[in-house]
Amino acid sequence: MISKWDWLLKQFSRTLWVRALLYSLLAIVTALVAIWIDPYIPADFGGRIGADAVDQILDIMASSMLAVTTFSLTVMVSAYSAATSSVTPRATRLLMQDTTTQNVLSTFLGAFLFSLVGIVGLNAGAYGDGGRVLLFVVSLAMILIVALTLLRWISHLTHFGRVGNTTERVEKAAHAALEYWVEHPCLGANPLTNLSVIPDTAQTLPAWKVAYVEHIDTQKLSECACEWGVKVYVLAAPGSFVNPSTPLAKIEGSLTDEQRGILQGAFSLDAERSFDQDPRYGMCVLAEIASRALSPAMNDPGTAIDVLSRSVRILSCWEHHADGRSDARRAGKEGKPLCENVWMPPLDPQDVFNDFFTPIARDGAGMIEVQVRLQKVLSHLAELQPDTLGEAARDHARLALERVMQVLNLETDRRNLTDLSNRLFPPR
Repeated sequence: MISKWDWLLKQFSRTLWVRALLYSLLAIVTALVAIWIDPYIPADFGGRIGADAVDQILDIMASSMLAVTTFSLTVMVSAYSAATSSVTPRATRLLMQDTTTQNVLSTFLGAFLFSLVGIVGLNAGAYGDGGRVLLFVVSLAMILIVALTLLRWISHLTHFGRVGNTTERVEKAAHAALEYWVEHPCLGANPLTNLSVIPDTAQTLPAWKVAYVEHIDTQKLSECACEWGVKVYVLAAPGSFVNPSTPLAKIEGSLTDEQRGILQGAFSLDAERSFDQDPRYGMCVLAEIASRALSPAMNDPGTAIDVLSRSVRILSCWEHHADGRSDARRAGKEGKPLCENVWMPPLDPQDVFNDFFTPIARDGAGMIEVQVRLQKVLSHLAELQPDTLGEAARDHARLALERVMQVLNLETDRRNLTDLSNRLFPPR
């Protein structure tokens, strides 16, 4: 399980300014170290390697790195705008977390600050002959790093922010979230398949603001529940929209106000959904990409077909996790869940299919090529995971066919699609 603090640290490390700050501090410290190490370098060593040229090198680096950093920031913002207008605004967060872009900008900014600090130190007379030698050597290393970073940046810009690249990022995020659910069914808790098991006397653990549930620390809930002798029934899974009147969970047992506050601390709420523990969100964003491609303004059925194909790769990893067997294997011979005294509803295939296939079937109802791929994709999923996804795939194949019958005008298209659907999903 990923604890709340580990998750927050992971989110913190994904931000651009943190990485840029670390690179900048490293560059500044490197420039200042040359002052301290000055007495340990032979005085005549600088003349032999041409360390007197360090002034000009730092001047060139300072002026060029400022321009390159500004240009790169402009390119980055343009990529965000392009993704917002041509893909979906919800995918922009993944572009903002791109490590290559963050490393490139941090390197350019670090090189600029290094050269700037070096110039200030040289003009202030802080560097002796030995310090100038070290500054010269580090400057040459910095030039090599910047050159390699520029080459990597040029290669990265050929696809950064494009529709295919952004769609691939969303696919990876959705696949990672679903794999996490496969490895930790119900996030490690007991499956709550019937709400009637919750006693009427159970206390309500309410949300404290209007927001989405981003992350749940089920391990913390389990530790507290076992320590206090209570049972926790989580009702708001990651991705749920809650308000102060919405119960995050029901608690069987007696708790103080302080203990309820501790349990509330295991829930992370924010104004936007997160990909990490919410596979449905990734599928929703993919559906948005396909729906926008199918709009009259875009008229790009190829992107919608590509998104449908990606869904097979994502959903094919779905295992029999609804009964908690995967967690039982991970828990050991006892077969106990990883988080005792905690219950949570399992991920419902029907909900995931509603999030993903319904918008695409609706917006692509008038495009025969999209509907053919939709029927084939549902058939693939039913074949790969017949026990978990078979029923949902059959239902959505039928619903998609009903929508098509209301939109398609050509009788041949309607007949061919009906024959295809009946062949892939024979009537029972």
